[in-house]
Amino acid sequence: MKKYTYELIEKLNSELKVIDLAEESLFAKAPKAIILLENLFAELKAFISTYSFKDMEEETYFFKEIKPQLFSKLIYYRKVYNIETIRPNGSIDSQKAYLEKELDHIKTFFDRNLDFYKYYRTGCTHFDKFYFVRGKPDIQLNLDSFYFERDPQFATCFDFKIAKILANEMLSIYLNEELAKLESYSIQSNDKDVAIPRVRLTWTGKKAELVEQIYAWERAGCFNYGNVTIKQLTEYIEYIFNINLGDFYHIFLEIRERKGSRTIFLDKLIKFLNDRMDEADNK
Repeated sequence: MKKYTYELIEKLNSELKVIDLAEESLFAKAPKAIILLENLFAELKAFISTYSFKDMEEETYFFKEIKPQLFSKLIYYRKVYNIETIRPNGSIDSQKAYLEKELDHIKTFFDRNLDFYKYYRTGCTHFDKFYFVRGKPDIQLNLDSFYFERDPQFATCFDFKIAKILANEMLSIYLNEELAKLESYSIQSNDKDVAIPRVRLTWTGKKAELVEQIYAWERAGCFNYGNVTIKQLTEYIEYIFNINLGDFYHIFLEIRERKGSRTIFLDKLIKFLNDRMDEADNK
């Protein structure tokens, strides 16, 4: 069993890394990760349905360590996708309030499960036979409602709760990183040495026209001496020009697939600039 699950985890981590490193938006990455994890769970569930654990120790190890480690990733990607889907596209303050509310939900979860969290994080094992072995639970255990909807052959009393703990720890890191980004934007906007207008200019051209320029700027290394990713540059341009480019990776893919000139807007800019200089020369 350990060999099978080890190879499964290695395969999963390798494929998740490929997804995370791809130049795609979160709205493209998260569904791919979710589908990958759902397929993995179907495979794992089929394996466990025909496998007989050698002893209680092996069964406890699977439901306390292996399954939660994998399930937590599925919970995490689903939650991040849901958070970003309804994240307000307004002021920095409104986004901060939204993300901080999500952090409050996580804190509430940990507060309500403090005793079990301490049990798990301190490496205790004296209740493992009640928490992580399949079978009829002690009616006095504080069970989640989820427990009564689970597959009794693929779940124990508390393996889901460990997965939720691990997912929430990852989610806390994600939310705090997003808050740090917003704080950085806020500091830059309030810096008296930076001449940022009170009312931002709004990009009213086509999204593809702006994406053409962003990719050209990134390749030319025009910002931070080239030490900036396409995602960071796009997020900055979106903020400055008050626009949401959405899945800009997909837009770039469409630009690459154009017939004829693939740099339609940049070609126009060259013509416009030459016309402007010709007009100035003729005055």
